[in-house]
Amino acid sequence: MKKLGLAAKEKDMPFKANLLHPEVKNSFWVCLMGKGYHAPRNKYRWCKERMKIKPANQFIREAVRSHGETILVLGTRKAESAKRAATMKKHEQKRVRDRLSPNASLPNSLVYTPIEDWSTNEVWMFLMQYSNPWGGDNKDLLAMYQGATADNECPMVVDTSTPSCGDSRFGCWVCTMVSKDKSMEAMIQNDEEKEWLQPLLDIRNELEVKNDRHRRDFRRLRGNVQLFERNLGDGETAIKPIPGPYTRKWRETWLRRVLSAQVEVRQNAPEEFKDISLITPEELSEIRRIWLEEKHEFDDSLPRIYQEVTGEVFKDIRLGAEEKTIGSDEWEILEEICDDEMHLELMSKLLDTERQFKVKNRRLGIYVKINFFILDLEERSRRSQMLIRSMN
Repeated sequence: MKKLGLAAKEKDMPFKANLLHPEVKNSFWVCLMGKGYHAPRNKYRWCKERMKIKPANQFIREAVRSHGETILVLGTRKAESAKRAATMKKHEQKRVRDRLSPNASLPNSLVYTPIEDWSTNEVWMFLMQYSNPWGGDNKDLLAMYQGATADNECPMVVDTSTPSCGDSRFGCWVCTMVSKDKSMEAMIQNDEEKEWLQPLLDIRNELEVKNDRHRRDFRRLRGNVQLFERNLGDGETAIKPIPGPYTRKWRETWLRRVLSAQVEVRQNAPEEFKDISLITPEELSEIRRIWLEEKHEFDDSLPRIYQEVTGEVFKDIRLGAEEKTIGSDEWEILEEICDDEMHLELMSKLLDTERQFKVKNRRLGIYVKINFFILDLEERSRRSQMLIRSMN
């Protein structure tokens, strides 16, 4: 990005590099560790909308407001997949001119696809024949894709039976939309200097586990229980609850795993990655807020976990976040005296609600909240009993 900015300035080109981020509340770790969303799946791909589409669309809308219209230049190609080819062909029907199509989701925005008909080999042939206009080395790019190919080869030949290095793809290192991250596996296998990536691959593989019901609550995120009937074959069926968010235990487990990987990576990574952050202070602060204020886990375990793993004291960037909370000792006592997890959850919510209202000048609304928690527990208990009877 720095090279792109310098080259644009030297050549008097009106380009400026902008790095887009999702809102903290929509970031991957806040959704997964804070709210408890399970790792993305094909039927619930919550990450793309929150982390990629929304930040990009917001940036484009601001550009449209400032300049009246935008043209979005994309390197999408029909040869990438049959699905991509079908989508691009559909948009061709409304073209305003060659390779220029209306943006289906944003008004006053056009999409320009200059290399839509190129094959993967043609892309690499071009990159190897022409120098990079902003000073990057295309041979380094070739080497990176070569290292991400299983056989460590990247042929550019006319023989279409030989795989091109374009088969290796790069995206989010935590992506669970595929069963294996073959690119990262190949990079680690083919290059000793990439072995520091192994902790990241381990986390990604652990997140990808399909049968993760034991990690998740039997209730949905809003507390309701939903049942579905599964066909077991031979005329047999079983009624099961649709699993909800990760339980507290597993949310804390993911936090430990990521912080541990961050410590290990900083110790073993090349010099330019020594200060890498797998999870940001802003994300940690928001996760802590959700655990305390929305999930009422008043023992405030995040600072303790952070110090145990990193050896450093956690400093919350939010103003007033260091307010005294009920400690972990009290939580352990509460666990001992409560009969089950449902009563533990109710008691923690009641105690934490009292703590939150204690600092307010007016306690208006506290009885409404308390009654809601009690009625909610009674309703959940009733649904749980119905679930048990239906499963039996």
